[in-house]
Amino acid sequence: MSTSQERKLETIQKLLDDLKKELSKGTPVVVEGQKDIETLEQLEVIGDIISIKTSGKTTLDVLSEVGNLEKSEVILLLDFDEHGRKWTNLLTRGLEGIRVKPNLVFWRRLMSLVGRDVKDIEGLSSYIQTLKRRIGKDIFNVE
Repeated sequence: MSTSQERKLETIQKLLDDLKKELSKGTPVVVEGQKDIETLEQLEVIGDIISIKTSGKTTLDVLSEVGNLEKSEVILLLDFDEHGRKWTNLLTRGLEGIRVKPNLVFWRRLMSLVGRDVKDIEGLSSYIQTLKRRIGKDIFNVE
């Protein structure tokens, strides 16, 4: 259909491939909830994924968990809505306070690509499927 939709889909896939590479290097990613983790797994983004909404964690619990990983960087991939932006800002400040670099590159790029159409990470997989249907082909499984 639209070449702009094809470009968007290719850009999202490239971004997800880059995210996979970062996780394969051991960089952890922080998401909001279990459904976000499941979505990333569906998209074959596998690695050290931390949910901030698991078992009633506080911000301090999340920062402690990240600090215990002894990593110099963590990827923040929270939702694109107001709540997700607040969490991102709060965790960014907290991570900087414990000398862990918050990586916002993936979050910002995804938000700029899909932010008007997708409000959360868990909606990303269905959004990709919708784009694939609209362009009428599966660029992810080209053989």
